Amino acid sequence: MTPESLEKWLFVPCRHNGISIELTQAENGEEALAAYRDGKAEVMFLDLTMPVMDGYQVLEQLQKEQLNTFVVVVSADIQPKAQERVKKLGAIAFIKKPVKTSDIENVLHEYGIV
Repeated sequence: MTPESLEKWLFVPCRHNGISIELTQAENGEEALAAYRDGKAEVMFLDLTMPVMDGYQVLEQLQKEQLNTFVVVVSADIQPKAQERVKKLGAIAFIKKPVKTSDIENVLHEYGIV
């Protein structure tokens, strides 16, 4: 997931609702956790396939450290077991790739983020 594509998916629903956003990109799971700990992740869009720490490991670490954030998993792995596993690990939603802006908007609205 590139920052440009995530930015495109998020800007439409956020601009429509008068919300400004700031994006922080992590190249791997360790960077994602560091960004969260630095206060840079109120909402985390997380891929399952990443180097160093995969998305499952990030979710497990968030749970272990009792770090509360909205995590939306964005992945091409659409197997029911994968979706079930990430929900058990605390993800609020699972969006399959390729992502549509409407998918992001629906999740953001459902959880009162926008």
